[in-house]
Amino acid sequence: MLAIPPSFIPTGAYRFRTMVVNAALWLIVSELCFASMGAAIKSLDGSLPNEMTVFLRNLLGTALLLPWLLQQGPAGLGTRVWRLHLLRSLAGLAAMYCFFYALANIELAQAVILKMTAPLFIPLVAWVWLAESVPWSVRSAILIGFLGVFLIVRPDFSGLDPIMLIALGGGLFAAVAKVTVRRLSATEPGTRTVSWFAIIGTVVSAIPAWLVWRWPTPTAWAWIGMIAVCATLGQLSMTRAYGLAPAGRVAPFTYVSVIFASAYGWLFWGEGIDLFDVLGALLIFTAGVLIAHRSRRSRIPALARNEV
Repeated sequence: MLAIPPSFIPTGAYRFRTMVVNAALWLIVSELCFASMGAAIKSLDGSLPNEMTVFLRNLLGTALLLPWLLQQGPAGLGTRVWRLHLLRSLAGLAAMYCFFYALANIELAQAVILKMTAPLFIPLVAWVWLAESVPWSVRSAILIGFLGVFLIVRPDFSGLDPIMLIALGGGLFAAVAKVTVRRLSATEPGTRTVSWFAIIGTVVSAIPAWLVWRWPTPTAWAWIGMIAVCATLGQLSMTRAYGLAPAGRVAPFTYVSVIFASAYGWLFWGEGIDLFDVLGALLIFTAGVLIAHRSRRSRIPALARNEV
């Protein structure tokens, strides 16, 4: 019988590395989907009010969840922590309004970069809310990240660009949503959290959408459909990625979305990024990697798993 050399027998470490590589690939696919969603939102080119875009995205997302909701019935949504679900949903919805508005009004790459500031806020939110300590290494990483934000925003003597502030506010709201998800994960399955977010987001966003409602054109409907499909595929790919490997191992790959967004911006809108944008993105990326690395060894929340 032919013996297999020990060097060819997969070890636990080898299998773990393979899982991390596969998870990283799934996460890259996820970020391509989310960057494509951003490009689709920008392609609406103001043909729909922001309130309608957010509502229709949530409505179609809820429709995609209907088969699961009908199968599970009311028991699938049963919860004793409805206040946390409400907080997570409202914070996530606020982040969505900010991000969608920024996508429509500033360059695609800049909007995506500022959206990626959520990991900088997560340790601060956890410190204020959960009383979790923030080591000096994480504090230093946060300062590095906000230096990157400063290079991208570049305030002049007339003040900060309000749209940049809105995009940055989206990062803060996203951080609140993600820390809330961390609290919910102690007792709630992910499908229930996603379902409540979709339902609450649809109901709440219907009110401002109704106030500005006008029927979308066929072209707008096509872009809205693409937004929903890309968001769903992105969520599924991201869920697969974080199911294969710890968040702290692969979360830095989320920053590849900046590359995809820059490519879309250059190809379709002739957008470019200057040296300050590149340096700012590198600093934010470095800060995110440092925080993710620290999260593997402490109670600091890892880069979050849920796209708002």
